[in-house]
Amino acid sequence: MIKKEMIAMLLAGGQGSRLGVLTAKVAKPAVAFGGKYKIIDFPLSNCINSGIDTVGVLTQYQPLRLNAHIGIGIPWDLDRNIGGVTVLPPYEKSKNTEWYTGTANAIYQNLEYMQSYNPDYVLILSGDHIYKMDYEVMLDYHKANNADVTIAAMPVPWEEAGRFGVVVADENHQISEFQEKPENPKSNLASMGIYIFSWPVLRDALIQLKDQPKCDFGMHVIPYVHQNGKRIFAYEYTGYWKDVGTLKSYWEANMELIDIVPEFNLYEEFWKIYTKNDALPPQYLSAQSEIYRSIIGEGCDIRGGVFNSVISANVHVEEGAQVHDSIIMQGCTIKKGTKIYNSIIAENVEIGENVTIGVGEYAESQLSKKIYNCELAVIGENSVIPDGVTIGQNVAISGKTEITDYPDGKLPSGGYIVKAGEI
Repeated sequence: MIKKEMIAMLLAGGQGSRLGVLTAKVAKPAVAFGGKYKIIDFPLSNCINSGIDTVGVLTQYQPLRLNAHIGIGIPWDLDRNIGGVTVLPPYEKSKNTEWYTGTANAIYQNLEYMQSYNPDYVLILSGDHIYKMDYEVMLDYHKANNADVTIAAMPVPWEEAGRFGVVVADENHQISEFQEKPENPKSNLASMGIYIFSWPVLRDALIQLKDQPKCDFGMHVIPYVHQNGKRIFAYEYTGYWKDVGTLKSYWEANMELIDIVPEFNLYEEFWKIYTKNDALPPQYLSAQSEIYRSIIGEGCDIRGGVFNSVISANVHVEEGAQVHDSIIMQGCTIKKGTKIYNSIIAENVEIGENVTIGVGEYAESQLSKKIYNCELAVIGENSVIPDGVTIGQNVAISGKTEITDYPDGKLPSGGYIVKAGEI
């Protein structure tokens, strides 16, 4: 039997519904980040940098692009005969076919995969966070404490603690209580959704809880393990970690990359972030172009102005067009005279001439106050914006729009245009 000390199980099946039109057709871990990467590149790179060469990636929602991106794992050196990366979608069984109904249920459905490596430890990861972490250091901590479960946790501001699962630990970091999104938190140490389990403890808990509807680590597995007297420790992490689960936090994390001294550094030699690279030509910046403090991807053709922005590969910015404080994803065309402010524009969007986006006074969203609640204008992939229209703040657009969709040539702040079949 193959023997691996620790394998990783990477949960990448989530829709990321709070990213609105950005995840209407793609799983959140496959969303672009930093002009070059996908969100899933960060945990995958952390694995190989930490010496973990066996990773199961659990997919479910809109997996096509994620599967194509991961392939056989070549960019992360995870194309191995033994181990490597394996994509694990829900599959048909002889009795019934089950979707993954919760984080722990997804892991339970892949017990056989884990068992085949007979691991001592299993690392559970989420596919939608931006951070760098050496999981080997966390494993050493797990062993030193003779722990059954180690939960990576980090301090958050007290006023935000209620948004997370928080852990209450003693002076030795042993956890005495676990609160899932509490109204009155007893601690500000938030779980990061990163766990190391000793394999027999995980296997037992998953089998015992197999009939629990929507079985989840924070709600069910951790409390079950705790009630059974197992040793659970908090591994306190102090580095950069960002849950890019909302439009505002996604935009902020991208914008932090262009700071003069970025809080999160993509340029470190000793901890590289790997990704699938397409063979693209270099960027072209014309004599008329103006660039200030921006990331510009390969294959871009920039003839206008780009200021404080993150521009992915193969983006065309025509003469007289300007992009300010925005994220423009791969394959977009921004035509002459167009001005874009505070926007997130997904892949392969075509924006006509003399369009203005992201202007006017802020207004509440008429589509979803839960998702759209900041000044950002968000445009979904493959959308088309006609010439000459003005688009406000806190708007959502998805689909091939026409001038008739914009009364008086405008989409006011808080408004939306979502074509049938787009969400």
